[in-house]
Amino acid sequence: MFRRILRQLLYAAALILAVLVLNFLLIQLAPGDPAEVIAGEMGGASAEVMAAIREQYGLDKPLLTQLGLYLGRALQGDLGMSYYYNRPVVDLILSRLGPTMLLVATALGFALIVGTRLGMLASRNPRGIASAVVTVLSLIGYSAPVFWTGLMLVILFAAKIPLFPVAGMIDVVKQGGTLMRALDIAHHLVLPGLTLGLVYLAQYSRLTRASMLEVLGADYIRTARAKGVSEKLVFRRHAFRNAMLPVVTVAGMQFGAIISGAVLVETVFSWPGLGTLAFQSILARDYPTVLGILFFSTLIVIIANLLTDFVSRLLDPRLAKGR
Repeated sequence: MFRRILRQLLYAAALILAVLVLNFLLIQLAPGDPAEVIAGEMGGASAEVMAAIREQYGLDKPLLTQLGLYLGRALQGDLGMSYYYNRPVVDLILSRLGPTMLLVATALGFALIVGTRLGMLASRNPRGIASAVVTVLSLIGYSAPVFWTGLMLVILFAAKIPLFPVAGMIDVVKQGGTLMRALDIAHHLVLPGLTLGLVYLAQYSRLTRASMLEVLGADYIRTARAKGVSEKLVFRRHAFRNAMLPVVTVAGMQFGAIISGAVLVETVFSWPGLGTLAFQSILARDYPTVLGILFFSTLIVIIANLLTDFVSRLLDPRLAKGR
């Protein structure tokens, strides 16, 4: 076990280093000059001021020198200063990381809980009406673009039936203690969380249905039924645990895609997370902030994959014995 953990940590470190180098080189290929953006925020600048800006931010150095300096700072936890916000990138990202993780965790939890329940319901009678309804709704949810789903929910639950707010994370006008603040955040979280969760709910419901049908056809399930085990216990104790293994694996592998989808959702609902920060930083050509967001996203995906591997081994002890 110690060797396996050490090997995974070495792989993760190598992957992080490769991502840092690749992201830096790709950002350098993007059009535009950050010095011009900084000067534009100042209302314009002379050639001498432009040269001073480039020198201050190290933009006048050769590409490989910039890369070496960036890697050296990044490995020490320093991701530089934001060109646009004039704040340390780490502080800027940490201030936005909480709202994004709250949104992603809510959407993922909603998708897993409701999706697996719908998949189990559909697997009880694969040729029944419930299975057909779940399949059709899953196809619609999976094929609909996430920004279109968000706009439709805004029209329905904000314009037609004004039940939920459509922008921001809190209402600055409302006053109250911790409980009132938590309820206000939950109220603002409903539409963006539902928008992001619906896409993945459709995937998990179909995956759970297919996995349950495969497990229910296994020999040990027929043996359990032959011994007189109730159908409820067959579903929950024998079939569900094994059927959840591919669902958990896919959910962990898709964690990075969920964060990517959060960029669109946060932009639609003005949610103050990493997605909105990334969108604004790209428009402002704030390269250090964009690189910092990509770096943090990589860390989150790697941690999610390690946790997925751990949970998979808890669900199926054969995996732990196999390695």
